[in-house]
Amino acid sequence: MKLNEGFLDSMKEAFALFRNNDPAAAAEIVKRAMRGEPNDVSTAHATPHDDTTTTRFADLLQPRRPVHTTQTEADVQDRGHFSTRRYANAAGQRDYKVYVPAQYRSEPLPLIVMLHGCTQDADDFAAGTRMNALAETHGFIVVYPIQPQGANTSKCWNWFKPADQRRDQGEPSLIAGITREVMANHNVDPKRVFVAGLSAGGAMAAIVAQSYPDLYAAAGIHSGLPVGCAHDLPSALAAMRGGKVKSRGQKAGRADTHNARASQCPLIVFHGDADATVHPANADELLREFSASEATPVRASSSDGRARKHTVRHMRSQAGVDAELWIIHGAPHAWAGGSSSGSYTDPSGPDASAEMVRFFREHARR
Repeated sequence: MKLNEGFLDSMKEAFALFRNNDPAAAAEIVKRAMRGEPNDVSTAHATPHDDTTTTRFADLLQPRRPVHTTQTEADVQDRGHFSTRRYANAAGQRDYKVYVPAQYRSEPLPLIVMLHGCTQDADDFAAGTRMNALAETHGFIVVYPIQPQGANTSKCWNWFKPADQRRDQGEPSLIAGITREVMANHNVDPKRVFVAGLSAGGAMAAIVAQSYPDLYAAAGIHSGLPVGCAHDLPSALAAMRGGKVKSRGQKAGRADTHNARASQCPLIVFHGDADATVHPANADELLREFSASEATPVRASSSDGRARKHTVRHMRSQAGVDAELWIIHGAPHAWAGGSSSGSYTDPSGPDASAEMVRFFREHARR
């Protein structure tokens, strides 16, 4: 289905208002366009709302950066085995890539599930995060589920759709199914299975970690959003801007047991305080049930001499679950300490991949 120029003009105007801190006006334009009503920017009528229009507008929210395809041995190791597989269940099918380190000799190894951000894929995310190189160093398997354009035109995980926010449904069931398939095909330590993601992938990592505490021992969330903060596109826009959005159940005066459930999964959260795509308030919201025990300001140094200050808060919930919050000062919407061989990376550090691996090594499932 093609979108006409009037609809795209409306989306562009809504995006401009969104960037200019007028989300209410932006949401109104979105609603009018999706109902097919004309807007001031065009006399043309918009295409009625469906999943394609939703993902088209989500596409406009993502800042465009070129994807670097040049990969060096330091970024993606080729000593191990990097292969492509496909998984299918009642919710659909997804391709995924698995990296098995060269040192694998059928002994039980940890597994890290990596969920890429919008416009990315497995190779790009592996290059940017350098997680495969860490797999060689520390001895673990990495799997990269791939979100196709058929599911979202920007290849975003659909974290804002209710059907993709619940256990054994939609995309969470596909990601969990991929995880279990890799565990069945390799000797994986079931107490050391972890999930991490960036942006939309970070939001989905939070969803699967909360939905499958019996599967994932800990989660790493970079520039993501909390579970249940959105149920459609306008609420997703508000959440990305840092607004607090009530769920449908809360609006109706009902208890929302899924969204209110306390996290049983240790979390390590990274967010740049200059992130213009996902407001850093979402990092605080992710860890709302945790209390800070200490906060340590740190300066990180990168290999090229640049540096970023950051603050680390060590936290714990009332149930005794650990968490860490890393606020990176001056950092944009990008993977901290990543390689410029991948998209959406900030090489000036700190090294989010290394810190996530360290946190995961400390938090095997009880």
